[in-house]
Amino acid sequence: MEKIVINMVSSADKVEGQGVGSAYDEQVALVKDKLKDRFEIRENSKKDADILHHYTVDLGNYMKMISTKGVNVAHVHFLPTTLDGSIKLPDTIFSVFKRYVISFYNKADYLVVVNPTFKEELIKNDIDGDKVVYIPNYVSKETFFKKDQKQVEEIRKKHNLKKDDFVVLGVGQVQTRKGVMDFIDVAKKMPDVKFVWCGGFSFGKITDGYEELKKIYDNPPKNVQFLGIVPRNNMNDMYNMADILFMPSYNELFPMSILEAVNSQKPLLLRDLDLYKDILFKKYMCSDNNEGFIEKIKILRNDSKEYEKYSKYSKDISDFYSADHVAQMWDEFYTKIYLQHKTDVENNKLKKEKVKKEKLEKKELNKKDKKIKS
Repeated sequence: MEKIVINMVSSADKVEGQGVGSAYDEQVALVKDKLKDRFEIRENSKKDADILHHYTVDLGNYMKMISTKGVNVAHVHFLPTTLDGSIKLPDTIFSVFKRYVISFYNKADYLVVVNPTFKEELIKNDIDGDKVVYIPNYVSKETFFKKDQKQVEEIRKKHNLKKDDFVVLGVGQVQTRKGVMDFIDVAKKMPDVKFVWCGGFSFGKITDGYEELKKIYDNPPKNVQFLGIVPRNNMNDMYNMADILFMPSYNELFPMSILEAVNSQKPLLLRDLDLYKDILFKKYMCSDNNEGFIEKIKILRNDSKEYEKYSKYSKDISDFYSADHVAQMWDEFYTKIYLQHKTDVENNKLKKEKVKKEKLEKKELNKKDKKIKS
């Protein structure tokens, strides 16, 4: 069987510090590595392909969906509702962009969601649920892994952290939706704990809450460090130097930072959101308010048995989202939609030939009738 040609199209690398770019890099690398005998992967190619996989909602990608002869797959990394609290635009422009996103998703033949709960949200936006498929994000265990204690101490020294400091790590763009203000509030109430945030203003001044957040970013409390946008090849060090990953986000799909952190077996402290329950199997600590977050941090800091328990839970999550498991899901999905598209094309061809044949036969009958009448 000839290889199925897949063209991965993405502009995610144009904006630093966002998870879409990380997800794109990981998935392309996974398919190239695990499924190279089945698929030929092209990236941002101008040539047509059997499958066109859109990672970003660029207008150029929308036009490609119209012109391609292959199957169009769109990766759903965000929904209109998750844009609230991320970027600040004039209401009219924001409204138009939201409608455009739904139009983009409607135009695709298939949608891949990284969280199963978002299928219902898409259906609410009048999108056909039958074309929505759940395939989770994936993170390489060769890139993100647990380091030994000596290495951790060396990393901490670089960031002015002591061996016995309890370090709470936050990761993501500095924006309202990510719960940065809550992160700071918790830090202020726990002066004996170190808080570190990796991420910056990827979208500059159009970031929601920019003015307020920039003031705190430039003048954080004494026990807080904002490291800005950290190159992805340095992020494994950040997870290893931390004791826990604290994500107070109000809205997410499936943050890459969670998958990255569990590879280093760090306990997770998350906001109590329904979307985490099905994908993280309740193997994390959670709360819906800052007092609850403080209580959970204290437990993880002071109770070694609880810490080990949630560290083991993170390892369980990491083991579930293995390369082989996720690669198999992509193999089955790509193969299924390719064969279905091939069948549809053949059926349409036969249908057109049948219609053409019927027209010719009808034409011949009309000629005979005219001869008989004459």
